[in-house]
Amino acid sequence: MNNGKRLTRSKKNKVVAGVCGGLAEYLNVDPTIIRLAAALFCVMGGSGILLYVIAAIIMPEDSGDDYYYES
Repeated sequence: MNNGKRLTRSKKNKVVAGVCGGLAEYLNVDPTIIRLAAALFCVMGGSGILLYVIAAIIMPEDSGDDYYYES
């Protein structure tokens, strides 16, 4: 389904914690679109800030490996 990709925080495409960059890599979209959506959620009620912090805590950081093998 997702060809072995994992949702991780990006090391190479990060501004703060790599959450938006990791989500963009996972969804194969431009990170700017994800960052604009996150900024919109932050401005509208502040729920985006809470979601970003939770995601930064929960999502593992990218290991830097190009391949992911399930055992």
